Amino acid sequence: MGTGIYFYSRNNTKYHQYRDAYKRRLAGYNDDEFQYLDDTRLIAGQRFYQRNRDISVIVTVAFYVLNIVDANIDAHFSQFNISNELSLRPDINLNEIDNKHNNVGLTLNYQF
Repeated sequence: MGTGIYFYSRNNTKYHQYRDAYKRRLAGYNDDEFQYLDDTRLIAGQRFYQRNRDISVIVTVAFYVLNIVDANIDAHFSQFNISNELSLRPDINLNEIDNKHNNVGLTLNYQF
């Protein structure tokens, strides 16, 4: 989540830099830090950083929600009785006819 907040902050700062430079250009000033860019590039930069800022918020919120869901599921299953009589494991066997191909399977054991 810290990474998402970092990228939100960085993209928000860059968005405001491009937006402020574009506003100053509209006001008639031409002394900003992006003198080498024309107005269309400033608009494109604003859109780029705004889009990345919004994606950072969405990803951070989604990650936070998934953490909440995972914690609730873990709390719910912590009281679940797990029996040793039920087991599930992968099984890999060598083909006995030609000894070349492996057979992959899944074994489910339930004991009464």
